[in-house]
Amino acid sequence: MSRKPKAKTLWENMVRLLRMRLLIPLLRSPHPPEYKARGVAVGLAWAMTPLIGIQMWLVFMTWVFCRKVLKWHFSLVLGCAWTWITNVVTMIPTYYLFYVTGQIMRGRFDSISGYASLQGTLHESFMQNLTFVEKWTHFFKLLLQDWGISMAVGCLPWMVLSAVAGYYLTMRFEEKRAQRRAQKEAARLLAGQGKIVS
Repeated sequence: MSRKPKAKTLWENMVRLLRMRLLIPLLRSPHPPEYKARGVAVGLAWAMTPLIGIQMWLVFMTWVFCRKVLKWHFSLVLGCAWTWITNVVTMIPTYYLFYVTGQIMRGRFDSISGYASLQGTLHESFMQNLTFVEKWTHFFKLLLQDWGISMAVGCLPWMVLSAVAGYYLTMRFEEKRAQRRAQKEAARLLAGQGKIVS
């Protein structure tokens, strides 16, 4: 009698999705480490903006601009993949982080709205009986009027920090990976020599 496979938890599904979307493209890319690291950096920079929904298009436009104008290359696939760090699921906390950072950068310590206020704004936008386009239009109007400037300012340090961290960590990851490959190859060669001698 066959047993049903155990249902995966939400956390297990999220880890699997992130592995498939972020790590697998990095592992399968045949390009040099710098090329990959630049792709991750660009993807993370655009991921840390309040432009959820168009971030992959922005990576593509950056890729075209960099190739044609700056003659600077990076992995488009990895850039697009790493925009998935922020998504519809993480949108509210990310937006709030940008807003609070922006308010602090603008010196508005005493006028930071609570997290519930942003949730209310989103609820107001999406729970009305409107079409999809009308809901998103209403949502972006609310953001621009109430939260937008602080979010736009507040995302800037997160863009820079994420891009720098992404580049550095990708380079370290690739360096460690190359070392492991070299060790495995050396062990394989030693094992092959041992067989020849015996």
